[in-house]
Amino acid sequence: MRCFDVCFLLFVLMTAAIKSVAAQASIPLVNIKSVDPTIIVELRYAGRNNLAGHPLYPLGTAALVRPEVALRLAAAQAFLRRYQFQLKIWDAYRPTTVQVKLWEASHNNDYVANPEAGAGSLHSWGIAVDATLVDAWNCPVRMPSDFDDFTPASMWHYAGSDPAVRSHVRLLQIAMRNAGFYGLRTEWWHFTIANWQKYLPPERAKQAAQVFGTRWQGQL
Repeated sequence: MRCFDVCFLLFVLMTAAIKSVAAQASIPLVNIKSVDPTIIVELRYAGRNNLAGHPLYPLGTAALVRPEVALRLAAAQAFLRRYQFQLKIWDAYRPTTVQVKLWEASHNNDYVANPEAGAGSLHSWGIAVDATLVDAWNCPVRMPSDFDDFTPASMWHYAGSDPAVRSHVRLLQIAMRNAGFYGLRTEWWHFTIANWQKYLPPERAKQAAQVFGTRWQGQL
């Protein structure tokens, strides 16, 4: 490849990255707790119990999402509380700088989105959350796996034999479906707002659809 071609390609990639960062910098975000204080938040990337093994968020980081996502989470929470359960948020808006660190920690693109490919992580656009269930007293309940497990146990369709786990994960899926979220085939805890494409620039939405096309479970 000629030097000119290489330089031009680098220029195109840098321009796309700058546009992406600029677009993400203008995202309107709200604190989930400000919309529904009853939703439990435990940002796993604010501690050591995560893929990287050390904190990636500053102490006191709030769980942020787009306002529309927060309202849908509140709807899911209201549904779950009728059955004596609650949502716990493990991750919400994730800055691109943090996504880069996650990508460096694990190059398995089945689980961690390449921040330089397509739209990167949909977390970085404020339209995705990682969530689990707790009971009415904020105690953990049995689920298929821990967060960022990245084994067959993390798959959307629970293949185990424990009826309690099956019941819990199904209840979470139903609550999020009814509130207007899609799930991800490889991560039972990951949910994205159903009309996510409208929140990305058109070219980014098209690229994201191509990247995630084989991985989306589709509507729950």
